[in-house]
Amino acid sequence: MIVGIGVDVVDIERFGRQLERTPGLRDRLFVPAERDLNTRSLAARFAAKEAVAKVLGAPAGMNWQDCWIGLDQNGPTVQVKGTVLAVAEAKGVKRWHLSMSHDGGIATATVLAEG
Repeated sequence: MIVGIGVDVVDIERFGRQLERTPGLRDRLFVPAERDLNTRSLAARFAAKEAVAKVLGAPAGMNWQDCWIGLDQNGPTVQVKGTVLAVAEAKGVKRWHLSMSHDGGIATATVLAEG
């Protein structure tokens, strides 16, 4: 059963400027394993995290550190803990599906939550 679908797009150049203007933003939005990636990859991961938030109804108190994008043999994966895991479990999420891309200055992500 599909619990929810979330989609987000990020303007890569604008996102890069935000990271430059706000030095602590990179640390607030990304876990250590993500922080050294290039701006395109960070924008796609941010889009994925936003898509996860949309699936969950943009819960108040969501900690960005409680959602990160990992990689396995099949590609990118949604990983959750803490605040995000609690809401996902309450909504019955058992499995995440993720697709990310970047091209032409735009990063996009689609997340499907399965129960």
